[in-house]
Amino acid sequence: MSAVVRIIGIDPGLRNAGWGIVEISGTRLSHVADGRIRSNGEAALSERLLQIHSQLLAILREFAPHEAAIEETFVNKDARATLKLGQARGAAMLAPALLGIPIAEYAPNVVKKSVVGAGHAEKAQIRHMVRVLLPKASPESSDSADALAIAICHAHHRNMRATRS
Repeated sequence: MSAVVRIIGIDPGLRNAGWGIVEISGTRLSHVADGRIRSNGEAALSERLLQIHSQLLAILREFAPHEAAIEETFVNKDARATLKLGQARGAAMLAPALLGIPIAEYAPNVVKKSVVGAGHAEKAQIRHMVRVLLPKASPESSDSADALAIAICHAHHRNMRATRS
């Protein structure tokens, strides 16, 4: 009998960050929980980063995942927005690191290809495939659907690495 591994996927964001938790046992993948972390847009950047970190830390303590996966920052034309997203990503990465949870990082196109089969999939396609792969999941937002997709991506890549070993 295979050990059950619980994985949290994190879709970083300064305004809204998604999180999704799956369990994998052998080749069986199942939905545990998902949601969205929100920061107060009126607060100072440092306070918003603390809000993201604190909320994610509480989720990690509640669900006790064994591994974490996070999406890499996509660099866009707005350098300032990219920098803020990077800071939010750092705040999110710190939470599992503090609890000793290993963190894997995936490029957005790798996540999309792993879940949808195409590296340039739209949000609606991702959400649809998450529901197909995790029938009990009903993500409340595209942020939580993306986070579940990141967790699924990690589960697939984790299995491929284990198969090669």
